[in-house]
Amino acid sequence: MADRGRALFDGSTLKGWHTAPRLPTSRYPGGPEPDATTGQYRTAQSTGGAWSVIDGVITGAQGIRGYGGYLLTDEKFADFELSYDARPDWPVDTGVLVRTTARATQGFQILLDHRKSGAIGGFYGNGISGFHAVSFNVDVLRDGGGKPQKLILEKPETTLEPVSDAKRALLGYAIEPEEFLRIWRWDDWNTFLVRCAGEYPVLTTWINGVKAYEMDSGKIDWPDYDKASVAALLGRAGHIALEVHDNDPGMGDGRWAPGAVCRWKNMYIREL
Repeated sequence: MADRGRALFDGSTLKGWHTAPRLPTSRYPGGPEPDATTGQYRTAQSTGGAWSVIDGVITGAQGIRGYGGYLLTDEKFADFELSYDARPDWPVDTGVLVRTTARATQGFQILLDHRKSGAIGGFYGNGISGFHAVSFNVDVLRDGGGKPQKLILEKPETTLEPVSDAKRALLGYAIEPEEFLRIWRWDDWNTFLVRCAGEYPVLTTWINGVKAYEMDSGKIDWPDYDKASVAALLGRAGHIALEVHDNDPGMGDGRWAPGAVCRWKNMYIREL
């Protein structure tokens, strides 16, 4: 077995991790900050999500109904390869952030949007312009009783989040949709490998041993994205964070179903 480095999760406790609320933040470095006096903001401040270890697995759920949060490493990391197994319910909107600040809402996110119009393995710019680097979206096939059975490609005419040429152009590499569906394991564990390297990091993901996406953040062309400002905000090293997303008026329970969770295990990091 290749050297995966050292474990970030001891298999029984959340030692080495801490929670943070999923607070609204400026869309880009130096942009206008949200109003911290609103009831929504204060409610978000009161929860970091519901995080626990169940049967040797990190389990993330919403805390106060409809509000999520983050679980962050105490340590910061610069260049590394991160591996982990994830098993999301349907639907959940989650992901892993790298080079994130202590606020957790600012960093590069590796997407695990296991929901309608979601994308898996691509990238999102949390608090660093909101860029969305994906090449296709997924949906779910249901049986006659309405029970989800497997992932399928989403029909563009039904999408909630269109995949544009501008989103695809952010990527240096993207897996073919049919290949992704072939390797994805429904209602089972999927293994992710994430490589993050460079001052303006090149991010690469593999899913179940197959290369999925690559993006050079030093070459991003997206409104309000400035690589120098992003590097100044995030620093050369940052936390790693697991996300539980909030629900919202537009998607409601379609973003995170009542009682749904995402699970993580076998988390290792090899610093480069």
